[in-house]
Amino acid sequence: YAPHNSSSDLNGFLEKVEHCNRGSEKVADFIPFVIEEQIVGYIHNEFTEYLRDFADIFNVSAPDRVGGYVTLNPMLEKPEDRTRAVADVIKILADKGIIPGIRNELYPVKPSFDAPVLFSLERAAAPYFGLKGYGIHMNGYVERDGEKFLWIGKRSLTKSTYPGMLDHLVAGGLPHGISCGENVVKECEEEAGISKVIAERAIAVGAVSYMDIDKHCFKRDVLFCYDLKLPEDFVPQNQDGEVESFKLIPVAQVANVHQTRIIWLLGSIQTPKEWRLLIRMLLSFSYLMLVRFC
Repeated sequence: YAPHNSSSDLNGFLEKVEHCNRGSEKVADFIPFVIEEQIVGYIHNEFTEYLRDFADIFNVSAPDRVGGYVTLNPMLEKPEDRTRAVADVIKILADKGIIPGIRNELYPVKPSFDAPVLFSLERAAAPYFGLKGYGIHMNGYVERDGEKFLWIGKRSLTKSTYPGMLDHLVAGGLPHGISCGENVVKECEEEAGISKVIAERAIAVGAVSYMDIDKHCFKRDVLFCYDLKLPEDFVPQNQDGEVESFKLIPVAQVANVHQTRIIWLLGSIQTPKEWRLLIRMLLSFSYLMLVRFC
């Protein structure tokens, strides 16, 4: 229940959680993407037809049967060779409009977080290969007269994903060759103008994972969560053009967005990813309590 508002309940939050994990009934439409005998992703049966046009790079084995899989040409032995070869394919598919929203940012391809990188792939293509992606999301808050307030950002209308929607103060994918802590500092500066000295005070508070299937895309992401207490007079300033505006909202009010539908906050609703982390934050701040009845 929500102790700061007796009229609130968990129903709206549970609906948000369900929306964050869609398409589990469609898992059978995907086959493993295998590198060095390790599953690194999952590719939709229909999407494999595009890869068949690049038989010198991709080997597609029986996609319509149990036991089917996709792998790379065994001649591509080194990670850098795989990266270059696959990048050429992604560019062609992007030019055809099959993979939109190219970011020119590489994601590491590996079976688990601590595993060696097998090659690197354009970030926009990651969901089409069902890679496990990683990112950092940070709640930035201030305290005034004993009450907590949360800084919320509105995503730029030019963003390829969730344009114009509400988001955390700071968030970003984890690129190849950078640690979570380093990424927090980088994204803090780019998205909110937070100095390195302040950004380094961010506290790691856990992780949220989800699985989302939408047509040919299979997202299996892990988001590392951070909280940062900001100076009371801090005002964020976006530096990279990815955030349109910011607004400071009482945390208790954020907890009831799902019921009151206060769309007027910034003109839109939260992204699915933001709901996951807001729920985590509201629990940690005791604005929500999960009670198990035995």
